Amino acid sequence: MKRIAILGSTGSIGRSTLSVAESYPDRFQIVTLAAGSNLEAAFAQARRWRPRVISMAAEADADVLRSRLKKEGLGEIEVVHGAAGTVRVATHAEVDFVVSAIVGVAGLEATYEAVRAGKILGLANKECLVAAGELITAEARRQGKPLLPIDSEHNAVHQCLRGGRMEEVERIWLTASGGPFLNTPHSEFAAITVQQALNHPTWKMGRRITIDSATLMNKGFEVIEACRLFHMPPGKVEVIVHPQSTIHSMVEFVDGSILAQFSVTDMRLPILYALTYPERIPSDMRFAVSDLRHLDFCPPDLKKFPCLRLAYEAVEAGGAKTVALNAADEVAVAAFLEGSIGFNQIPRIIEDVLAATNSGKLDSIGKVLEADAEARRLAQQRVADGKKIEGPRATSFA
Repeated sequence: MKRIAILGSTGSIGRSTLSVAESYPDRFQIVTLAAGSNLEAAFAQARRWRPRVISMAAEADADVLRSRLKKEGLGEIEVVHGAAGTVRVATHAEVDFVVSAIVGVAGLEATYEAVRAGKILGLANKECLVAAGELITAEARRQGKPLLPIDSEHNAVHQCLRGGRMEEVERIWLTASGGPFLNTPHSEFAAITVQQALNHPTWKMGRRITIDSATLMNKGFEVIEACRLFHMPPGKVEVIVHPQSTIHSMVEFVDGSILAQFSVTDMRLPILYALTYPERIPSDMRFAVSDLRHLDFCPPDLKKFPCLRLAYEAVEAGGAKTVALNAADEVAVAAFLEGSIGFNQIPRIIEDVLAATNSGKLDSIGKVLEADAEARRLAQQRVADGKKIEGPRATSFA
């Protein structure tokens, strides 16, 4: 029986993880949950799963939830809140596997503390590795525990790497759908609406990650995550646009052999893989092989989608640059969703923040969070400036 904590239980990955647990009740037990701000969903999950501990983002929501659970006769469920509450969920003594699925850096401290506590980590939060990947991977090595990717692309790479030794790997290929604007002329980017940007052709995801997919920043984050998860230099992690999203990733070996992983576009499958690794167990998620008859590939256009270029430059520079990349993107995307800036202004704000950020190694989670706060301040100031932003410069900051 694997005993699970879910950080971000009311989000799409959290709900999918609970669905997997429901399908295999003899294998998985839900022990703790971090539910964020969705009070109704948290109440429903607490009633259904009866965790030892459940955490809410805000103290007021925790108070309400605690009261409602007592009325239901579930007063034994401990209700906590805030960053400390999320850490408690992640490090609970009965937990042996933590699913990290809180969007952004909100779950960073809890994710790191879970690794320090010797938990096996299933990573669905790429921002943790973007901002603090060097610290998290180093701690996992010290603990002798695996970091198991849940993102479909990195999960696919992990599966392909089982076909050879790391020293035999020539290159990792991350596939990208290209998003909704793959064939949209760059001249039309200034007029892109929020509704258009949220209409992803393949996946149904949260609002921020959907916008990041439209700008290809999400793929940039995945490049950084791949470098840190698999200890590969940026020059050996390549992105290729594959609109069908049939092949999730590929690994090329030194002899020229390429292994590709494809499956249904259902996040329950990579979640199941991570939860049961190194085993594989039967599931009903089947892929129609006949769908392979039409596969397209093309290189990404870095001029049209400069966020991907910025990600490569940030991981080359390392340290605070990748922290700033994530923080500035989160602020810029939020501003776009609110209607404060245009779609084409997102990469320019990010580039301005990166240019103003000093590179340098960050040796603690506290330093990472300080760098994150400063980058957010710079990005918010850039949004508030109200200056005309015409598009990204061609210069590099690395």
